[in-house]
Amino acid sequence: MSANKESIGRVFTVAIVLCVVSALFVAGSVVLLRPDQAANKLLDTQTNILTAAGLYGDGVNVSEVFEQRIDIRLVDLRSGELVSDPAAVGIADVVTYDQGVATKDPARSEAIPAERDIAKLKRKAHFAKVYLIKGNDGALEKVVLPVSGYGLWSTMYGYLVLGADLNTVVGITFTEHGETPGLGGEIDNPKWKALWPGKKIYDDAGNVVAHLKKGGINKEDPLDVAHNVDGLAGATLTSDGVSHLVKFWLGDDGFGPFLKKLKAQGA
Repeated sequence: MSANKESIGRVFTVAIVLCVVSALFVAGSVVLLRPDQAANKLLDTQTNILTAAGLYGDGVNVSEVFEQRIDIRLVDLRSGELVSDPAAVGIADVVTYDQGVATKDPARSEAIPAERDIAKLKRKAHFAKVYLIKGNDGALEKVVLPVSGYGLWSTMYGYLVLGADLNTVVGITFTEHGETPGLGGEIDNPKWKALWPGKKIYDDAGNVVAHLKKGGINKEDPLDVAHNVDGLAGATLTSDGVSHLVKFWLGDDGFGPFLKKLKAQGA
């Protein structure tokens, strides 16, 4: 009997030692791999931005393009002003600033009133990153704006790129979502994304009018052709979600005030 107890005790001891060793190994691996994971995440973000802006292709050195042509800035969404000193608002590094994390922090975000929360986000951060793409002469060529909004099943995250007139769409890409493959998931389809370049976000009065149109645009209607994009077949709620996120983020509660100030400065 004592031999059996001793045997069981040894089994438990070995099991506990193995668990501890395994836990230490996993924890050590996480710590060691964290810098690589952060670097890969940054590279993926930069690649998505360059793709949406039409600057990515074979042989492109992503980090080099970012260093030479892209100015990463912070916008105060409460005023529309560019932040001149990020450290003064508690942000040590603009590059690693995570808007999603800030959105969940009541001290760094604010609730969106229900009547204005058309993108169904509930909260928005006080500050958002924007990417200003300069030409060889230093003049502003494009502006990359992070956008998000709820579709059918998920919050869709992506980037919308505007040209130097701050109205014409250069490109759009979605980097994260949980929409239905083959339906709402078609926001990833290159053919659908290719419908966006050249579309105008605002009308002559400065209102956000661009949206996805159920059943497709009327090619005989100049205004429809100028502003709107074909909706996704069989994915009405996802299409509506994209329309709403465009209207929210390009409107007064999003980047609208910033774009107006940038335009007034002669961008």
